[in-house]
Amino acid sequence: MPLNVVLYQPEIPQNTGNIMRTCAGTNVILHLIKPLGFKLDIKYIRRTAVNYLEHVNYYVYNDYKEFLSKNSGRFVFLTRYGQKTPKQFDFSSVDENIYLIFGRESTGIPKEILREHLDDCVRLPTNDSIRSLNLANCVAVMIFEVLRQQDYPDLFTEEPETLKGSDWLLK
Repeated sequence: MPLNVVLYQPEIPQNTGNIMRTCAGTNVILHLIKPLGFKLDIKYIRRTAVNYLEHVNYYVYNDYKEFLSKNSGRFVFLTRYGQKTPKQFDFSSVDENIYLIFGRESTGIPKEILREHLDDCVRLPTNDSIRSLNLANCVAVMIFEVLRQQDYPDLFTEEPETLKGSDWLLK
C-alpha cells in the first residue's frame, strides 16, 4: 500500500512545492486539504517543485470531512504536542495504508482533531529554543523514517543508471 502525506490547510507555497518534490522522488501520494494559503498554480510552486510536478500524485479536498470520506487506513498526526517520537511507531508493514498528517504552518492541526487521536500523535524532538521545525523538513524526516522501516521499497539506494549511474564517482 502507498505511503501518503496529508497537508491540512497549508499556507506557504514554497513548503508545499518542496513537499511535492519529496513526494515525487519517494512515490508518496500527497493530499491537500483546503483552504490553501495560495493558488495551486505552477507559477506559485515552480521554484521549489522544479520540473517534478508531473511526477507528483496528488489530490485536493474541500475540507477534512471530505478527505476522511475518501480515505481509510492508519492516520498518524505530526504535532509539537505529541508525546511519542517516531521511534515509538512501527511503520514496517508495506501492506498498511499510512497517512502522515501535517497541519498549517501557523497553527498546526486543530485540537478537536488531535484530541480524537492522542495515541497517534508524533512529535519530532527539539529543544526549547524553537516552537517547531519547518513543515517541509518535518515531512521529509517522517517520509524517510517510514521508508527506512520499510527498507525503501521501490527506491534506488544507488544513483540510477537512468541518471548518472552508480559508478559516477569512479569516473
